[in-house]
Amino acid sequence: MTTAAVAPRAVVAAYVEAVAKGDLDTIVASFAEDATWTYPGTSLPFSRVWQGRDAIVNDFLVGAGALFAPGTAPEVVLTNLVADGDQVVVEWTSTGTTLHGHRYDNRCIGVFTIRDGKIVSVREYADTLHVAQTLFAE
Repeated sequence: MTTAAVAPRAVVAAYVEAVAKGDLDTIVASFAEDATWTYPGTSLPFSRVWQGRDAIVNDFLVGAGALFAPGTAPEVVLTNLVADGDQVVVEWTSTGTTLHGHRYDNRCIGVFTIRDGKIVSVREYADTLHVAQTLFAE
C-alpha cells in the first residue's frame, strides 16, 4: 500500500507549529538528513549556511533558543504562508526576552524547499541589526 505524499504547505505549517510548541521530536523529523539553512548577514555568529539536520537543529535552532532568558523561549507566530510546488514562503514573528534583558521582536521570512515530505533547504531573511542589538548585545 502506498501513502499519499504530504503537501509541502502542510510540512512547513507543521514545522512552524512544532517550533511554537517546542516540540523537538517533530522539529527533527521535519528535516531531511542533508538539509541546509542559510541565515543572512556576515557578522553574526549564526550568519552562514548550516549543513545537515543535526547542525540545523542542535547548533543553530537550539543555540538560538539558548540566547533567551532562562526558562523562556521565544514566542513564534505564523503570520503568512504561501506555497507553490515544492517551495513554501513563510512569514513569522518571533518575540521574547533575551539573556541580557532586551526585548526581542523580529519579523522573519523563510523560503523553504520540500522534497519527499521533508525540509531540504531554508533561506531565512530577518532584521540582522535587531538580532545583533538584542540577542548578541550585552
